[in-house]
Amino acid sequence: MRYNLETQEIIIRVSPEAARLYESASEQDRRRMDLLISLQLTGKTTPEASLEDIMRRMSREAQQNGLTPELLAEILSE
Repeated sequence: MRYNLETQEIIIRVSPEAARLYESASEQDRRRMDLLISLQLTGKTTPEASLEDIMRRMSREAQQNGLTPELLAEILSE
């Protein structure tokens, strides 16, 4: 099973502080923030949901759909 992780770059205007924090974050944290923004924009989460809650839910759903740790490592290395 192959998961489509296709993304498209967009420009979002944020405060200078938010931009500084994003740019100083690790690559992994930036990916998490990108994911959170994407989920928020597509209506798949609520402002009240924490990133941890979202990640736990997504992990459960991914495992139920056959995503293994090995496949995830392969996808993230691409």
